[in-house]
Amino acid sequence: MREKLIYVLGAVAAILLVRNLNVILNVLPDEANQGAMYRILFFHVPAWWTAGLALMLSAGTSVAYLWTGKLRYDAVSVSVTEVAVVFLCIGLATGSIWARIIWGIWWTWDARLTSAFVCVLLYGGYLLLRNGIPDPTQRAKISAVFNLFAFADVPIVWFSIRWWRTQHPQPMKLPPEMMSAFLWNWLFLILLTIILVLLRLRQEEMRHDIDGLRRFAHA
Repeated sequence: MREKLIYVLGAVAAILLVRNLNVILNVLPDEANQGAMYRILFFHVPAWWTAGLALMLSAGTSVAYLWTGKLRYDAVSVSVTEVAVVFLCIGLATGSIWARIIWGIWWTWDARLTSAFVCVLLYGGYLLLRNGIPDPTQRAKISAVFNLFAFADVPIVWFSIRWWRTQHPQPMKLPPEMMSAFLWNWLFLILLTIILVLLRLRQEEMRHDIDGLRRFAHA
């Protein structure tokens, strides 16, 4: 059932990607001040939004694990977090490219960029931490606590441009046709996230099965 769902979502995502690229590259006009470069917006911002949603889900399943002690919630947490880290890195990379063209700099240590970089480091540390703890129950418990600690940086990233003066501009209102393309491409990234999480979740469930067999063998 899960495999069929992955294939269906993959087909829908592929159709959406082709449709979105055609609209973004061929239909929408250049922006008055930024020219063609503004099109990176349709991938930069949705990547951050997708990562934020994924990290919210990861924090929720970490709470669920600490509440119930069921390892399936831990499996969802790590699966979602790994995919979220990919989108965090995409957000940083596309933001740096955009900044270099528009602002003339690759990077500046302002509140938004610094907090975003710290976010990547925290969740990268979460993934490294898991690999250093062999016992599944201990790994899940420590990882869940660290995950909630790392999530404290997410609202800081989100509100940083409102709390502090930053190089990053304030959110802007897009014209209807641009907003439509933006939301359609965000939908594509959400579908891609679901596919990647389902694939990663299957690997994590297999890991739990192997850990169970090891415990049984040692017993």
